[in-house]
Amino acid sequence: MYRIDNKEYPCSTSLTMKYIGGKWKAVILMHLMKPKRYNQLRKELPMVTERTISLQLKELEQDGLVLRTVYAEKPPLRVEYGLTEFGRTLIPLLTSIAAWGKKAASRQTGIEELPQQGTGGA
Repeated sequence: MYRIDNKEYPCSTSLTMKYIGGKWKAVILMHLMKPKRYNQLRKELPMVTERTISLQLKELEQDGLVLRTVYAEKPPLRVEYGLTEFGRTLIPLLTSIAAWGKKAASRQTGIEELPQQGTGGA
């Protein structure tokens, strides 16, 4: 059993899902294996609303998985998102999840792999 901020998690799997669970967190983390500006990330994830990306980035930053770096350039102010050292420890897991998804897709009929919008492999 684990407890974080007075919330209990019955096992390490549920604790892991606290960090990467939800519809878009793992996808965003996968795309941030290489640092990106917010607009780059938006272009790579056109099916995700701006609000959702912003909220997920804030949660991932609060959890210590994503680093938001502000470059004081004039003009314009440049902000870049990337994985922290702690976030980078998820790369093998995220890569495995993506590989499993490809295998699962190959077993199903009617699933078509479409060209990717950007880079990130998610």
